Formats: sequence, structure tokens, C-alpha cells
Amino acid sequence: MIEEACLAIEQISAQERSAREQKYARRRKMNYIDGLLNELEMLNLADRVALPEPLEGAVGKLLEDIPERRSAQTPKVETVVGAMDVLYEVQDALMVNHSDRD
Repeated sequence: MIEEACLAIEQISAQERSAREQKYARRRKMNYIDGLLNELEMLNLADRVALPEPLEGAVGKLLEDIPERRSAQTPKVETVVGAMDVLYEVQDALMVNHSDRD
């Protein structure tokens, strides 16, 4: 009986740890997206149209790391506004798909 209780506690602890890790991973991704959006907004306010290569790479890498986006065959984002639009979509999806879990 004690062994069953210990096993149940271990399983619940593992589930909670996994949920916590997923939650913090999502939060880190949201913070990263916020930082990218901030940089893009500064470029947009400066009337820049073309996306600088470092930001293009960062946005592309982010999109590759999101499972839902991998299958979407997202075209290469080359403009500041285009990158902002895509990042807002990703951010909205992250918030909507997980808002009931937090």
C-alpha cells in the first residue's frame, strides 16, 4: 500500500514537473518573441522596409522551432512588417493554445 502511494506521488510529481517545464519554455519563447518584435518595431518606426539579415535568421530559426509552423511551409520573411505579422501570429497561437493550462 505504501509502495502504491509512493508510485502515485512520483507519477504526479513527474507530470507536474513536465507541465512546469513546458510552461516556462513557452514563457521563454514568448519573451524572445517580444524582444524580436521590439527590434522590428524600432526598424519600422525608422521606416526600414528590408529585414536585416541577423533578424531574418532569428525569425527563420524561431519559425523552424515551432512544430505547428514547420508543416505550414512559411515563405521566407524578408520585410520588417512581414516579420512582425508572422511573429504576432505565432505569439497569438502560443497564447490561445495554452491559456487554459496556466
